[in-house]
Amino acid sequence: MKHILIIGGYGNFGRFISQTIAKETGIQLTIAGRSAEKAEALIRELPNDVPMQSYRLDIREPLQKHLMHLKPDIVIHTSGPFQKQGYDVAQACIDCGAHYIDLADGREFVSSIATLNSAARENDVLVVSGASSVPGLTSAIVDKYLPEFSHLESLDYGITTAQKTTRGLATTAAILGYTGQPVKTLTAGKPDTIFGWQGLRIRKYPQLGWRLLGNCDIPDLTLFPERYPGLRNIRFYAGLEIPLIHIALWLLSWGVRGGLIRNLSGSAPLLLRLSFLFDWLGTANSGFHMQLSGTDHNGDARQICFELTARSGDGPFIPCMPAILLTRKLLTGGLTQRGAQACIGLISLDEYLNALSELDISWTVTE
Repeated sequence: MKHILIIGGYGNFGRFISQTIAKETGIQLTIAGRSAEKAEALIRELPNDVPMQSYRLDIREPLQKHLMHLKPDIVIHTSGPFQKQGYDVAQACIDCGAHYIDLADGREFVSSIATLNSAARENDVLVVSGASSVPGLTSAIVDKYLPEFSHLESLDYGITTAQKTTRGLATTAAILGYTGQPVKTLTAGKPDTIFGWQGLRIRKYPQLGWRLLGNCDIPDLTLFPERYPGLRNIRFYAGLEIPLIHIALWLLSWGVRGGLIRNLSGSAPLLLRLSFLFDWLGTANSGFHMQLSGTDHNGDARQICFELTARSGDGPFIPCMPAILLTRKLLTGGLTQRGAQACIGLISLDEYLNALSELDISWTVTE
């Protein structure tokens, strides 16, 4: 029987992962976080087909004794924001011989996880960072369609979120942390500096209509130029459904860029509470697009656009899928790779989309 520990297992993302993993067979499940009471409340909602327990665990405290006591085989770390974290949790997992998976979207955090590669290999464990939409889903899309190109030149993609969706403090703080801050990317084959939540643009999404977008900092901006060395342009955008909120954050980004505001992440609790006041203006529908551009094998211009629409509030489940899929592979022995790496090349697009098929999510590919 494999023991799975989910840190932050009752949070926005952790809850869905816990609910899904609890359906597996031959496992023992521990749902942990700073509140053992909240973990226990979630356990009471879950079917009791597998042994489950709650556990108080604060990642700000030394973890070694907790992990040595629990003896997990797999640890799923969902407690962000990861931008201000070190690798204490991952290192503790390595030391106790447990596989580690996180949902980090912090650029430096995910792209530098390979610094733990030697230690993970020595202890025969797999350490995966960024088991989320980026770079989990985004790299799977590029890998799927890369053979269609003789030269992949540009990636232009983004996410537009639903107003009526579960959104937490960690995600809000992560977004605010790079708002107005310089972001390194690639333009015309050369390093370029853009600014978070600026580069204002508008795009029409299938079934959603027009949505505003702004520059977003993600691990892909570091990882993809290395993985796809022919790339000359890469841009990732994020957007909020309500134009008023998006524009307000855009205006605040100028305050940060101009030095009037040091950093917005400290305002996350207040801004998150204010955002809920506008829920009546929004929907539960979100979208994603990725446009790949380059030349085909005949030397002609080639474009492929992948678009995904999530309805009924199912959008937040998309970033949860890589952790679930990786856990299943580890349980069945279908993933024998060891070491530390970003979540790239471990999940195919077909595997990802099949896992989403039971949700109110659809996708199209146009060429």
